[in-house]
Amino acid sequence: MARIAGVNIPTGKRVVIALQYIHGIGATFAQEIVEKNNIPAERRVHELTDAEVMGIRETIDRDYQVEGDLRREVSMNIKRLMDLGCYRGLRHRRNLPVHGQRTHTNARTRKGPAKAIAGKKK
Repeated sequence: MARIAGVNIPTGKRVVIALQYIHGIGATFAQEIVEKNNIPAERRVHELTDAEVMGIRETIDRDYQVEGDLRREVSMNIKRLMDLGCYRGLRHRRNLPVHGQRTHTNARTRKGPAKAIAGKKK
């Protein structure tokens, strides 16, 4: 198991796919990291040398915000919106959709399971 940014990435997968197991690294950033370190696209994680793993680790530490730092920044941004009392902050506080989606129907993921209303049936 290669350990990068505090995450054990799977050894049997290609490097581009395995890097996406790190929070904050998606397909585009993973491709950039592989290109910066001159690693062939078909290379698997268990085939990497220690120098290549160190290069990936240093590139991520230097150029990208991942895992704990990223999660902390996102939660601080949400907390700031809630403290301001702006519309987006109120939506976060009430655990409702933030980006303008309809809530009359749907939005069950955000609102939770439907609650029956007494006396509604007629």
